[in-house]
Amino acid sequence: MATDIEDALHAVDASAVMRLLPRRPELLALGEPTHGEDALLDLRNELFRQLVKQEGYRTIAIESDCMRGLVVDDYVTGGAGTLDDVMAHGFGHGFGASAANRELVGWMRTFNDGRAAQDRLRFAGIDGPLEITGAASPRQALTALHRYLSAHADRHLLPCTAETLDGLLGADDPWVDSAAMTDPARSVGQSAEAARLRLIADDLVAVLDEQAPHLIARTSRDDRDRARLYGRTATGLLRYHHWMAEASPARMARLLGVRDSMMAANLLALAERGPARPALVHAHNGHLQRPKSSMRMWEGPVEWWSAGALVSARLGEGYAFVATALGTLPHRGVGAPPPDTVEGLLYALPKERCLVDARQLATVITDMRPEPRESPWFGYAPLDPAHLTASDGLVFVKDVSRR
Repeated sequence: MATDIEDALHAVDASAVMRLLPRRPELLALGEPTHGEDALLDLRNELFRQLVKQEGYRTIAIESDCMRGLVVDDYVTGGAGTLDDVMAHGFGHGFGASAANRELVGWMRTFNDGRAAQDRLRFAGIDGPLEITGAASPRQALTALHRYLSAHADRHLLPCTAETLDGLLGADDPWVDSAAMTDPARSVGQSAEAARLRLIADDLVAVLDEQAPHLIARTSRDDRDRARLYGRTATGLLRYHHWMAEASPARMARLLGVRDSMMAANLLALAERGPARPALVHAHNGHLQRPKSSMRMWEGPVEWWSAGALVSARLGEGYAFVATALGTLPHRGVGAPPPDTVEGLLYALPKERCLVDARQLATVITDMRPEPRESPWFGYAPLDPAHLTASDGLVFVKDVSRR
């Protein structure tokens, strides 16, 4: 049995990944089973550097605030500022504190030095301006979209003035009240002002679409792409805040679904750039997998369709997903996996890390019926053996130690 499993194992490198795929996808996603482990991010960096150099990938997108990501993109494409400022202000979820993320941003800037604009490596955040404790105010995205349209389209087409928009938005503090995550009554997402803002956001996005020929002639591709990002973010945030204020049993499922639909929209926008500018994506396995995602929260189990599932449904072979699984995470109390789990079977082999042909492995171990692994730490999500056949590959890291 061990020999059969070893036949499904390969080196973790770009050429081995591409051999698992029917063609070079527009979006190639690498998942992780936990956040904040620089040892796993080091492996990501190494693999992504190879894919950029050997396969022509020209965007690196990660699970971070899409609005803040614009700061990183400006920097890596040659903009002003310092790496310290970019790491402090360009990431969500605290990811700017990661040494591996810092190394990635620094390498992207160096890679772009002296390159023509069309060949530069770009950066993107795919997540909304969201944290586990709540969501940002829609102010930044809404006002940026309004400002773009005011400057480049007929102002009479806009649903309101900047002053009206500012008055409806009000102070930011009620929007970002963290207590609203567990108490819907604290949310302003279903106020009369929020309802009107949703209509205004919808109208602004409609004007952006309706005026496309004019805007294409008048503004740059980057400016239009950013305006579309502002529109997606504004409408997504207002929808998210609406469900923050909802007391129904569907509340958490809708919040998680809205978040991943925002991620999916950002990924599809990257895919629109076409085969000439394919993108590498890094996020949690749960956001990138094709099967339905699930999580146990304080209100009980919740299920939703991930960004990867939504994007895969649209792009087919244009989307590829390689999951990551691990053996041990000692500093988090995660010890050696039980031998009757997928992680346990791989852990018993001598390789410290490997790329697994996930579908071949699933065939080899079908009769074994491996059990799902249980994690003693909430921050690590073990591999679901039933998901192997829905993955294009699996990176396995035997022992993940603190960097």
